[in-house]
Amino acid sequence: MNRQEWEALEQARELLQLGDRATLNEIKRSYRRLSKLHHPDTATGGSCSEQMYRITAAYDLLMRYCNEFRFPLKREELESEGLDPYDPEDWWQARFGQDPLWGGKKTRQR
Repeated sequence: MNRQEWEALEQARELLQLGDRATLNEIKRSYRRLSKLHHPDTATGGSCSEQMYRITAAYDLLMRYCNEFRFPLKREELESEGLDPYDPEDWWQARFGQDPLWGGKKTRQR
């Protein structure tokens, strides 16, 4: 992810009033709570529909980010990729190998 994408995620997190770490359920609860508060059909004021668009866009962005991180849940899936499911480095590689910062298997120094 580039800097702009991280900044957009940070803004979305702040708009939905989430902490540094949030589960999918926390994101959904926050979205529902703010939607009830700012929905144009139930809230008063002219800026409610604009705020609702911003809340929905933030929620969509966070959901897209969360959906990109899918992890193998079966040992066979890891083994079919040539990875040992019991090796911590292979576990890390399977989950974060495409990330430019965390990707790449490290060599052990002995």
